[in-house]
Amino acid sequence: MRTATLGPAERAESLAGMAERELDVLVVGAGVVGAGTALDAATRGLSTGLVEARDWASGTSSRSSKLIHGGLRYLEMLDFALVREALKERGLLLERLAPHLVKPVPFLYPLQHRGWERLYAGSGVAMYDAMSMARGHGRGLPVHRHLSRSHALRVAPCLKKEALVGALQYYDAQMDDARYVATLVRTAAAYGAKVANRARVTGFLREGERVVGARVQDVEAGGEYEVRAQQVVNATGVWTDDTQAMVGERGQFHVRASKGIHLVVPKDRIHSTTGLILRTEKSVLFVIPWGRHWIIGTTDTDWDLDKAHPAASSADIDYLLEHVNSVLAVPLSRDDVQGVYAGLRPLLAGESEATSKLSREHTVAHPAPGLVVVAGGKYTTYRVMAKDAVDEAVHGLDQRVADCVTEDIPLVGAEGYRALWNARARIAARTGIHVVRVEHLLNRYGSLTEELLDLIAADPTLGEPLQAADDYLRAEIVYAASHEGARHLDDVLTRRTRISIETFDRGTRSAREAAELMAPVLGWDKDQIEREVEHYQKRVEAERESQRQPDDLTADAARLGAPDIVPL
Repeated sequence: MRTATLGPAERAESLAGMAERELDVLVVGAGVVGAGTALDAATRGLSTGLVEARDWASGTSSRSSKLIHGGLRYLEMLDFALVREALKERGLLLERLAPHLVKPVPFLYPLQHRGWERLYAGSGVAMYDAMSMARGHGRGLPVHRHLSRSHALRVAPCLKKEALVGALQYYDAQMDDARYVATLVRTAAAYGAKVANRARVTGFLREGERVVGARVQDVEAGGEYEVRAQQVVNATGVWTDDTQAMVGERGQFHVRASKGIHLVVPKDRIHSTTGLILRTEKSVLFVIPWGRHWIIGTTDTDWDLDKAHPAASSADIDYLLEHVNSVLAVPLSRDDVQGVYAGLRPLLAGESEATSKLSREHTVAHPAPGLVVVAGGKYTTYRVMAKDAVDEAVHGLDQRVADCVTEDIPLVGAEGYRALWNARARIAARTGIHVVRVEHLLNRYGSLTEELLDLIAADPTLGEPLQAADDYLRAEIVYAASHEGARHLDDVLTRRTRISIETFDRGTRSAREAAELMAPVLGWDKDQIEREVEHYQKRVEAERESQRQPDDLTADAARLGAPDIVPL
């Protein structure tokens, strides 16, 4: 299998290629479900196109809790089928499909009541482990254990002594969601899918009642393409209803957006060797290890304002701080918050007004001939959603099509990852790059790390860290533009790296250095560099202002004060 490079030339070729001849399947939306659908279709031997209006994972799929989990709380709802399915997928990702990107993470669940709670919660976690092992994909994670209060406080000294009488510790998994999607897109391209970001669907092509393709606008270079396809898959998440409206068909279901916000704080603010999971009156609260940081989340509130840039209000931030501080011996303040991000969950609309009670199940429908819609679900089960969407699309194809094979298709970078990990000290000695840096690269790129090392060999200055964000090497910025489809500074600082939430300046001090590294790859002149830096700084300003506002309406208005670099 060739490794797909997603640079400017490849993007232009993909757009032209999609318009040249009719595709079997065109996927609209490159979040995790759309990217997974493109990979599923391509690996069944179908000619496949994937278009995305903004950047890979620029919506929900870059703003999650970064967890790959079975959904422990769904056991309490007796949704055993959903948990069983998610645990199987978690195991596949950890062991076979993406061991370079998906990693085990421990969680501590503090117990607040003696006797019955340990029995009740312990039974649930024991069932969680048993269901995982029964699927044959749980051997990569340690089983849960019961801890006394003193033992729990040794593991997590940050907790107030009076906040617990004991604890349970169990394991789930985590990943960098945006990086995962970018890798998924590259894998689809490696198997022949034509992929293009900043390519917006402006309408669907019809012949009678049948959908036969889409009009696609090249948001970067201008111009419009007619992309014909036997089947179009709408995988646009929280934009599902908007996309359906272009067809003029009434949807068979509706998707509601639920906002979840997360705070990022430095590692030294919470003294613990494990993540935490806490109950709130509405849901659960996670404190998740994240490199040199913690991610604290999340909220669960209805959102009907701007979908592209959901805003976190001051009330949202205070809600999370109040709940996490209820168990911390040394409380967090607003000054401890390094980054904030908000995302929207696409929930299938139900009878309940509370978004926390809407379904996390997914649905696939065929609302018009030639058009398939997939919506709902959760990040962990994206592969099952993609399989179901392609299975539905296959019904409308005039050919025999192979069954889904993605259960056995590792993502690019997975093959050879473990061997390179074992050889990391040798790689460090050979390249002169510190072993910690080599580990960082292997856990972000897997065996594709060799491509970054080649860049550094050709230009040793790329082996140096960014001046104001020294977790990342300069080579990673160049590689994002040359190999991963990054088109703008925002793509790199927000999604290819996490500089926008991992530094107190939110990436503004790294903006110029990063833009100058991207410029030769993307053909930017000095004026474009200035525009990119100015746009990014305005975006950060608008986000900071929104987070000072008291409610959703004022926060949304403040965030919209910074327009997109390419108006949509």
